[in-house]
Amino acid sequence: METEAAGTSRREAGPRGPRTEGRPVPGIGGEAVARWRAGGGQLVELLAEVRERCGGVAAFPHGAAATVLVTDPQAVQHVLAQHPDRYVKRSHRARLLVGDGVLAATGDAWKRQRRLLQSQFTGPGMRRYEHRITAAARTTAARWDAYARTGESFDVGYEMRRFALDAIWRSLTGHPLDDTTADVLTSVGAIAEALPTLPEDAASARDAVAEDLARIDALARHAIDAARGGEAGADGPGLLHVLIQAGAERPEYDDRLIRDELVTLLAAGHETTATTLTWLYLLLDRNPGAREQALAAGQEGSAERRQALQALVHETLRLYPSAWILPRHAAEDDLLGGFAIEAGTDLLVCPYLTHRDPELWPEPERFDPRRFAAPDNRPARPGAYFPFGIGPRACLGLQFALRETTVLLEHLLPVHTPVFSAVPTRTVYGITVRPDGPAPATLRT
Repeated sequence: METEAAGTSRREAGPRGPRTEGRPVPGIGGEAVARWRAGGGQLVELLAEVRERCGGVAAFPHGAAATVLVTDPQAVQHVLAQHPDRYVKRSHRARLLVGDGVLAATGDAWKRQRRLLQSQFTGPGMRRYEHRITAAARTTAARWDAYARTGESFDVGYEMRRFALDAIWRSLTGHPLDDTTADVLTSVGAIAEALPTLPEDAASARDAVAEDLARIDALARHAIDAARGGEAGADGPGLLHVLIQAGAERPEYDDRLIRDELVTLLAAGHETTATTLTWLYLLLDRNPGAREQALAAGQEGSAERRQALQALVHETLRLYPSAWILPRHAAEDDLLGGFAIEAGTDLLVCPYLTHRDPELWPEPERFDPRRFAAPDNRPARPGAYFPFGIGPRACLGLQFALRETTVLLEHLLPVHTPVFSAVPTRTVYGITVRPDGPAPATLRT
């Protein structure tokens, strides 16, 4: 095993903490990275090799210095939950789309924005959106009933995106999703998919997606103007009205920041949910017994049934976490699992690989929702399962996402079984982990 210290050339960044003594981070050499690049592999393949050869805290050459991969649960906790002030987020690659929204914000601005939105996605705040999520699920169920009657083929991925967009649009505006709005909002997904391949130069990247950005901005302006004018949907005021009210009380919430928060919530509030549900149906197609076990767990509407459906979702998220990789930057010197991390070092925390560690998860590639049927069936170590991140910057919409996936399954799973005529054969590791291509199906009832 080759070793090299991580981040030895990055002394210029960040405030310096007290010097910590520790071992150099083990890592792979440049020739391994060169082989990976020559083979045209995906980043996840390189990261898997780094972990396999060097362990749960390991370095690999990246540019002029080393980047540190973090997959060990204790180290994950240290970075994300225990010391988020030492390991910070920097410029987010989604900033082109979401601007200064809470996903990309940092420092005091992020704290203020997070505090405003936090109450909307926990406890009483979530109860405001229950009936909107249910209405979106009923709309999807009605479409699936029609597909079943006619035998029409449809794309399961598209259906999951349509549902997730409907749920978040109702929650934001009080209005159900119409076809025109749905068409415009495809631009959100188009930009998200394009982000990893856009030019590094910010102006060139913006030019590449200018048309999609213009459509999104026009829709956001219309929604903001309608909300400010007192227009409320059939479901009453939505989360956008909370942002409008904040703008009346806090000068930082100008129209641009309200737009950025709106687009952030649209992007984060539908893409991960849609992808999770698409993966779930693909996994159930390969593991039909898991569907029967979930439906046998209890009567419709019972706590036992809901727990079984949630286990399906959690096992899907274990295999395909909402955020498969979480970049961080060391703001000061630190000791991580006995290894010296210098200020200025970049780190990649990788839920995808932690969730597939055979030392934590027996037969990790196997889809087995029973892991989440009881607490004793999964690892007890904090940091072993974190599909939405952990710590202060964990996903705000965790409870919203789990609720909408469960509600949709309550409506669809007992009635309809998709029969796929083709399934995606590759996986794309971009902002999310998604199937590469459509998933056409008809319904068996």
